[in-house]
Order: sequence, then C-alpha cells, then structure tokens
Amino acid sequence: MEMTFRWYGEDDPVTLKNIRQIPTVRGIISAVYDIPVGEVWPVENIQRIKDMVEQHGLRLSGIESVPVHEDIKMGKDSRDKLIENYKQTLRNIAECGIDMVCYNFMPVFDWTRTDLAYELYDGSNALIFDECVARRMDPLNGDLSLPGWDSSYTKEETADIIKNYSEIDNEKLWKNLEYFIKKIIPVAEEVGIKMAIHPDDPPYSIFGLPRIITGKEAIARFLDIYDSPNNGLALCVGSYASNPTNDVNDILRYALERNRVNFMHTRNILLKEGKSFEESAHPTEYGSIDMYKVIKALSDYDWNGPIRPDHGRMIWGETGRPGYGLYDRALGATYLSGLWEAIRNMENKDLLQKKFGKET
Repeated sequence: MEMTFRWYGEDDPVTLKNIRQIPTVRGIISAVYDIPVGEVWPVENIQRIKDMVEQHGLRLSGIESVPVHEDIKMGKDSRDKLIENYKQTLRNIAECGIDMVCYNFMPVFDWTRTDLAYELYDGSNALIFDECVARRMDPLNGDLSLPGWDSSYTKEETADIIKNYSEIDNEKLWKNLEYFIKKIIPVAEEVGIKMAIHPDDPPYSIFGLPRIITGKEAIARFLDIYDSPNNGLALCVGSYASNPTNDVNDILRYALERNRVNFMHTRNILLKEGKSFEESAHPTEYGSIDMYKVIKALSDYDWNGPIRPDHGRMIWGETGRPGYGLYDRALGATYLSGLWEAIRNMENKDLLQKKFGKET
C-alpha cells in the first residue's frame, strides 16, 4: 500500500514541508480548489499542484475530489454539458500523469457533523455526530456550514437546491448516478483513471435528503452498474462504520474480492447511543473499528493502492481545519504503517517456514 496524506493546497496550514517529515508518507492527495464546480479544470492548474508536490519529494497520488455538480445529481437538463466538462477534467488529470480520482454523489452536503471541536476525555478535540442534535438542525435557514463542503453556492442557492431534492427519492438518485457512471467510466478506462466513489457520511438519510452509497448492498448495486476496475470505491471505513448495522470488515473483503477498492480512507470512530458517534484516535482500542483487521484484509489481498489517515483529532494545542490537523493524522499514518509492516513481515515469515520447513 502507498501511504498518502490529504493536502488542501497553499492555504492549508499543514504544509508540504510538514508532511514530508512524516515517516512512511510518500504521496499527496489534493485537488484544484479555485475552479467553480462544473467547470473544466485546466491542465496548467493541475500541473501546478503536481509540481509543488514533487518539489517536496512527494508524489501526487490522486485527486480528492472532483465534485459532481448538483444538476447532475438531480438529473436536470443541464447535466449533459456538465458531464462533458467532467470528462474533459478527467482527460486533463490523466494528461498530468494522475491515475486516481475520488468523488461522491451525496446530495448538497459532504460529510456532516454536529460539533467540530467536541472535547474528549483526554482533552483533545474531535468531530462528532449527535443524532439528536442533527434532528434539530435546519439547513434551510442557511446557517449550516462545515469545512469541506462545496462553498460555490450562496446560502439562498443551497436552500433552493435542498427544496429541489424534495422530489427526488433514493431510486431517482440511483438512476441519476447510473446515468453519470455510464457516461464517465468509458472515459476513465480510455485515459487510465481509477474512479473511487466515497460513501455517504454518515451513511443514512439526514435532513430528509436521499442517500444511496450506504453499505454492502449499495456497493454491490453500484459496482454492477458498470463492471470495470475503473469503476471502484474510496472505501472509508469510518464512514461505513458510523452506521452500526454495517460490518466494515465484511464490506472491505467483499470489495477487495471484486478488486474494486481504488482508494482507502482509514480512521476510527467510537459508536455511541443510536446512530451517534465520536471520531477517535486511529488505534483499535480507542474506537469501534478493529484496525488490525482492516490492514490485515488489505495485506491478504496484496492491495497496493493509496491509503490515507482520515480525519484526526486536534491534539497538543493545535488549531486549524477541523479534522485535518497535522499531529493526530501523522500519528495515524505511522500507526497504520506499523500494522502493515508487522503483518507483512509475519506473512513473509510464515511463507518461508512453509517453504523451508524451519524457523527463519
């Protein structure tokens, strides 16, 4: 596997110089942030990011994300033009030598939390989702905003989009996703890009909006839309696990068996009452996900794609973009790499013992 780190560009308080100093991190996951959603990303903008990354001795391992315009998700008449723009962006990304693109098909909102700086028992701050608080939140008042969400829409436009979704249920959203996938994956195959759809976060309906990439059955349905290695998943274990009915390790092994895991987001969460959860430190003992089993599954399938530590806590007095500080994600990267090294070494030892019939 290739250990990577999310970088939000030149405005990110976590610099490439910082990231370069994290042991085992070899790649960067980033995006073009100055082009409105739906417009074509120019080659020069993409190449500029790649050049900055490579100047620091790192590799631009993938793009996260190329946002999908809401008109595509809603199936509006304008979607064909927007899809053509999306295709050209994929061609331009491939021209710069980048072969993985993450995206999502979540209506209106990207990941959703109810508190961005909840104080945990050890004094660190973390993102949390409180189901009761979420029920009281009203996105139509225009005051609901989280980092990472698309900021190209005004509050009034966002409210209008939410109202438009009142006529779109899960099945209609599935049909719109199918239309999109059947248009873009042939281009991804042509230019050698592995597409990676991110699950809904959290993976169930919020604010009355449809949500469809939610669990194992949804993954199977999605992969069957267009059966190709280029039509794959960004398998975020933290997102899937935030629905307590999901078995993350079963989901991961199913996707690995189909060879459709094109990107890994690897973070831990601590499930609370109902569908509430706290984002925790990465090691298994602090959350509800057995992280050893996650890395063991990747090793069992000899998986070699990009992986990154996902949202981290704010520790040691750090401030910055919620969920995307330096220190805790750096700890996560080294922890995950340590699990990988231990598992691979043990498996290699077992192979040698089987081959030579003695201790090595």
